[in-house]
Formats: sequence, C-alpha cells, structure tokens
Amino acid sequence: MASMSKVADYLNKNAKFLSVEIVEAVLQKMNLQIPDWEKEQAVNMYIDFIGFLGKSIISEKETMPKELITWSKQNGEREASSGGKISEIIVRYPPTRMIFTEIITRISLENRLSIEGTAFLIKRVNAMLDISINETLFAFERLSEQLKQETQKEMAELSAPVVPIQDGLAVLPLIGTIDSYRAAYILEKVVPKIADFQLNYLIADFSGIFTIDTEIAQYLYNIENILRLLGVQTIVTGLRPEIAQTIVKAGIDMSPIMTFAHVKQALESLKAKSV
Repeated sequence: MASMSKVADYLNKNAKFLSVEIVEAVLQKMNLQIPDWEKEQAVNMYIDFIGFLGKSIISEKETMPKELITWSKQNGEREASSGGKISEIIVRYPPTRMIFTEIITRISLENRLSIEGTAFLIKRVNAMLDISINETLFAFERLSEQLKQETQKEMAELSAPVVPIQDGLAVLPLIGTIDSYRAAYILEKVVPKIADFQLNYLIADFSGIFTIDTEIAQYLYNIENILRLLGVQTIVTGLRPEIAQTIVKAGIDMSPIMTFAHVKQALESLKAKSV
C-alpha cells in the first residue's frame, strides 16, 4: 500500500510533465501533426486524467473524471461537425494505451510496485480509455444523426418546390432520390401548401427522378389520391421507363391520371382543353 501511495503521489506531482510526454509520444508514434490549440487541450485533459488516476488508485471509487468525458464528447462532436471520420480519432487510442503502459511500467519499477499493483494501474487506465472511446463514439453518432436529419430536411425543402404557373395551375418538379423521408415530407408539408394555392391542376414532373422503389411509388400514388379529394387533378410528366415499370410492379393503376412526356406537352394539352 505504501508503494501505491508513492505512485499516486508521483502521478499527482508530475501530471503536467507526464501529460506532455504522452501527447508528444503519441503524435511522434503516429507521425501526426495537430494544431497547437488541440495539443494544449489534449495536454490539459491528460493532466486531469493523470491527477484523477493518482487519486483513484488509493480510493475505492471508480468514477470517471468529468473533464475526460467532456473532452471525449467534444472530440466526437468536432469530428462530426467537420464531416470527418470517427476512425481519425479512434486510431489514436491504441498508441495511447501503449504509451500509458510504458509509462506506468516505468513508474511502477521506480517505486518498487508489485506486479499485481502494476497490473491494477494498467487495468484502471484501460478502463478509463475505454469509457473515453465510448463517449467519443456516442457523441459522434448523436451529432451525425442530428446533422443528417437537418440535411434531409433542407434537401427535401429544396427538392420539392411548388411553382405556380398561372391561376389554378402549378408545377411540382421532383429532383434527386425520393426516399421515405422525402415522400413523407411531400405528404406532410407540400400537400397543405398545394391546398393553399387553390389549384385545379398540379403537374408533378418526374424528369429529375431516375429511380424509385415500389413502396415509394405507392406512397406517391396515395398523395395523388389525397390531392384528388382536395379537388386538385394531378398530371404526371417525365416518367422514365424504369419508373413506369416500378409503378406497374406496385400494382398501381395510372389510367385515371393524365401523363405526358414533358411539362411543355402537358401545358399545351391544358391550353387546348381550355379553348
């Protein structure tokens, strides 16, 4: 116990020196360069890490230092917000473990710590690093999912605009890939907007869509049914052969819906109809 107390005292007194050694050794081992502010942040975090390790090895508490959890979360969030890969952070942990093991072994030998005591220290460090990895991954995934949802919303808003052409007529140009999120967005956000325009006809132009699956085809057909109940007749233009085949496979009867090769043809038909 006396040797463990000596190790704890050494860790607390030399936390800053050891932290700099760890950061520099990891960067050198990985041949990695990081900004000075990030290096300073890492050093400060390891100072807290080592200080906590020194206190925890002579107590029965195994709680994590808040500073390490905060630092880990910030790492994950920063990587997610910059569009980086989580592997760029996780890859630093194996060399960090190696450096920590070397330092703990050296300190243990200098303070005549038993093999069991050395193993206990290494185990405690690994447990702390494992929790740090988990917090980093969880923070990365949470923010990545949040950013993904925000991007989906923005893309849905940009890719399904209702464009009024004249009184009672508007065009809905569909662009990109229609997934379940975009289909739901059209139903929940675009359909009410169409109703507000008091339209008689809506031209749904599919020329910017290259593929849809049968589930989405049925979803879009249901939207057409809702618009018909609202008194809006849907006209479909720009259907590619592949999409037409998907609609047939879905068992959807398109015969009641006016279809044209392109928007111009649909407009000409409506013009002729009004004459």
